[in-house]
Amino acid sequence: MSIAIGDPLPDITLRIMTPAGDQPVNTLELFSGYRVALFAVPGAFTPACSGIHLPGFIARHDRLKAAGIERILCLAVNDIFVMNAWGEIHQVGDRIRMVADGNAEFTRAVGLDMDAHSSGMGIRSQRYAMIVDSGRVTWMGVDEAGQVSRSAADAVLAALETPP
Repeated sequence: MSIAIGDPLPDITLRIMTPAGDQPVNTLELFSGYRVALFAVPGAFTPACSGIHLPGFIARHDRLKAAGIERILCLAVNDIFVMNAWGEIHQVGDRIRMVADGNAEFTRAVGLDMDAHSSGMGIRSQRYAMIVDSGRVTWMGVDEAGQVSRSAADAVLAALETPP
């Protein structure tokens, strides 16, 4: 069963790259006290992730910030070195924080893992996006396999702009 609107995020340690190098970071540090747009991709450097999903959040960064998002996080079941290189190639700078869930611990804990063994990718994340207020999910869009719509930056913006 996957996480639902109103649920708190699990307490999991993820990895980020900092000027000091690869660092562990707890979900409480990433989300507590912030309104966060989190989007997850099946894999860095994969076609839809590199061609549509990440570029959409880069292009809409300013609009997301204007709509009240304080942090934008991109998560994948990849190691932090891959996530960092992917962010550098796309020139995300400090606009989007690249987050590694290398062992799929967060992905499994929120129930949004998928078996991609048939593609040689092992366990990966489904493609999704969440709006998280101080560690609690307030909106979520999960895509069907092969799609980038419910989790796209435009879907997040539409959720932010729609009155409750």
